[in-house]
Amino acid sequence: MLNEGEALDRCAELMACARRLGADEADAVYVGSHSESVQVRLGSLEGVDRSESEHFGLRVFIGRRQATIGSSAIDTGSLEELASRAIAMAQVAPEDENAELAPADMLMRGPAPDLDLVSDLPGPAELRHAAEEAEDAARAVAGITNSEGASAGTGGNTIALATSHGFANSYRQSQHSVSASVVAGEGSGMERGSDWRVARHRADLIEAAKIGAKAAERAVARLHPGSMRSGAMPIVFDPQAGRSLLGHLVSAIAGPAIARGASFLQEREGQQVFDSAITIIDDPLRQRGLGSRPFDGEGLPTGPVALIDNGVLTGWMLDAASARKLGRRPTGHAVRAGGTAPSVSSSNVELLPGTQSVAELIADIGEGVLVTEMIGHGINFVTGDYSRGASGFLISNGEIAGPVAGITIAGNLADMFRTMRAANDLEIIYATNVPTLRVDGMTVAGT
Repeated sequence: MLNEGEALDRCAELMACARRLGADEADAVYVGSHSESVQVRLGSLEGVDRSESEHFGLRVFIGRRQATIGSSAIDTGSLEELASRAIAMAQVAPEDENAELAPADMLMRGPAPDLDLVSDLPGPAELRHAAEEAEDAARAVAGITNSEGASAGTGGNTIALATSHGFANSYRQSQHSVSASVVAGEGSGMERGSDWRVARHRADLIEAAKIGAKAAERAVARLHPGSMRSGAMPIVFDPQAGRSLLGHLVSAIAGPAIARGASFLQEREGQQVFDSAITIIDDPLRQRGLGSRPFDGEGLPTGPVALIDNGVLTGWMLDAASARKLGRRPTGHAVRAGGTAPSVSSSNVELLPGTQSVAELIADIGEGVLVTEMIGHGINFVTGDYSRGASGFLISNGEIAGPVAGITIAGNLADMFRTMRAANDLEIIYATNVPTLRVDGMTVAGT
């Protein structure tokens, strides 16, 4: 796999070839990845996997025509062929008045900030020990009857980006993970539980045994789910389930959706969308963050921003193309994935915690649901209509009662955001993190 210097040299070579063949402008991206994982099941080694991949993406511009192409071949001859094919594609592409590189005056200059994204990688023996520790802890919990296995993995990425108008930089990331999945109960009454953690530094992972124990705890807690009535009631999302709500917000404020007129938040910029107690931060410069990046997919510097500030929607997340369509400047939210054009994504997103404990948040709920898992994707981003299958626990008279499954929860995201309240139990675990969230006025279709 190429190192950072070699990757930047190849990107420059690829762009130079494209320019020789007739491109007015170009940019090139390299993504190299390697990973290793160990899987165990029922105390026995089940698999050891290692993989490496390298991918170049090239985007060329001929006037207002553009084309993007990718390849996993990295030798000089293959890069020349890649450039030739990109030029041929661009020559027959339709004209696009927004087809340009990001503004040159906005490019990141100087060295990339050090975000502490790289750490030493463990060997197979250490990975196996972590996987066994997680599964052993899970299987030791009373009520666990079977295991789907546990795994531990490690790996890393090298990302390099160069543009023909003056940007060239790179960075590296490492990644460590542990997961476990086990089964409780027998026959038709079986329930599954899982847990996983991932971090840039292995030292930031919690103990593997705690991950296994949490997976088992979830499986046992779901045994013998009951039914419940249908009706309007408060829904409480635990942090695992609630993270998806921030994903829906990000999709609704992404520049391409706004430029197409395909978002239920289209006319809400600068307006109160959430309660004034809600603030949502996107921070690409977080040290050791899973979503951290020193520059975006078009070479622009990144920085923290409040997507929602005291309930107010501050603006859109824009790449260069969507910014031009909207008559604006890009916001540093572009991302690249090899042979595709830039798209828009958040980085490290968190909904800041409220002041109430979870117990206080649910204390006045006579009947409601604590949602811990959701299935399906019944979301219309044009209207905001929301409907998903769910399971979790009944809330009765302010207390968590028995498990429920096979229900559907429904509402409208605009209404859900407006009534959302947050507990004080935020933990920074993943790239997107929320505390326990309460949304009033949703509809439950029971079983």
